[in-house]
Amino acid sequence: MKKYDKIFIWITFLFSAILILINLFFPKNMTSSTGIFKIETNRIIQEISNENEINIDDYQTISGVYECLGDSFYSSENPCVFREIHGKLYRIEYREITQKNTRVLQFVNFIAILLFVILFSVLLYIRQTMIKPFNEISELPYMLAKGNLTAPLKETKSRYFGKFIWGLDMLREELEKSRHRELERAKREKTAILSISHDIKTPLAAIKLYAKAIAGSLYSDAEKQRVSAENINTKADEIERYVSELTSKLSGDFMEFHIQQKEEYISAVINKIYAYYSDKLKILGTDFVIKHYADCLISCDPERLEEVLQNIMENAIKYGDGKSICIKISDEEDCKLITISNSGNTLPDMEISHIFDSFWRGSNAEKVNGNGLGLYICRRLMNEMNGDIYAEIQKNMFCITIVCRKIV
Repeated sequence: MKKYDKIFIWITFLFSAILILINLFFPKNMTSSTGIFKIETNRIIQEISNENEINIDDYQTISGVYECLGDSFYSSENPCVFREIHGKLYRIEYREITQKNTRVLQFVNFIAILLFVILFSVLLYIRQTMIKPFNEISELPYMLAKGNLTAPLKETKSRYFGKFIWGLDMLREELEKSRHRELERAKREKTAILSISHDIKTPLAAIKLYAKAIAGSLYSDAEKQRVSAENINTKADEIERYVSELTSKLSGDFMEFHIQQKEEYISAVINKIYAYYSDKLKILGTDFVIKHYADCLISCDPERLEEVLQNIMENAIKYGDGKSICIKISDEEDCKLITISNSGNTLPDMEISHIFDSFWRGSNAEKVNGNGLGLYICRRLMNEMNGDIYAEIQKNMFCITIVCRKIV
């Protein structure tokens, strides 16, 4: 903001210097003829032609009218013109009336000041409508990154940043909700661990007691030893049940998805995918083909469906050989099938059934960064949208098919 304000100062200084230089060095004694003598000369000629009497006092620039009477007729120190009228030669003497040419300087000053006002107004408009609002929100991403999520963002009427601030506020709300969910989840997990660990202490203490009794030969007969062994086994089963319960709680769904089911043309989603990836894949040298399809309305959350397609496209880029990626859309009963296939499959058939599991990564992902959640999220989203997703390998092509419900 301060740097931009310096521009105002420099522009004001520059234009002021230009105006001063113009007024200092512009020729102040420049004069120009008014041209009145030409008009009055023509009037004199007309009067002589009409044989009217001429009164020199009636003319502002005419100093004398003389008829040719001798050689001295041609010698005159005053500017004059010669005209032959009715066979006689006349000398019409005149004096020029000049005026200082100040209008040019005034015009130059006016243009310079006008340009300065226009430029200053444009810069001021940019400052008030773009630079100042942007300066006010420039710290917001930094605040969000630091975790300052509680204070809502101030709305602005700026036509340039209103939507941007609205988007940032939505991001802030989502981050705040996400952090709240994480804290709640951490609290539930910790409570579950503490509760189950407390419950485990009782059977564990009993196992230790029976083990010491057996080790100390407190049970002399075989029947008591058998009963102690059964009790140990029962308590071990109890501990196993607690561990299984804990594992089930910790491995449950850890993500929440908000779906806004709508009706959308499938072409609207596919066109966005093509617009995003066509140039990117062209740079990578990958053939990208979308086969011809019949457009129709489908039931989905358009933004979430686009997210699913992007996840699959990114996987096709990361795990394929970079030669080709193809999108094929087909019909099956009341569904639309969107199949994304990429060449260069290196995933074994036996691992296909696991690729939609959370945190699972295939044997072909050793050198590729990832967390094993992409396809898991895709499956969750498609299930939430009343659709489906599955994968298969066809002739060294890895294919993932999305199933969307058609609107009949």
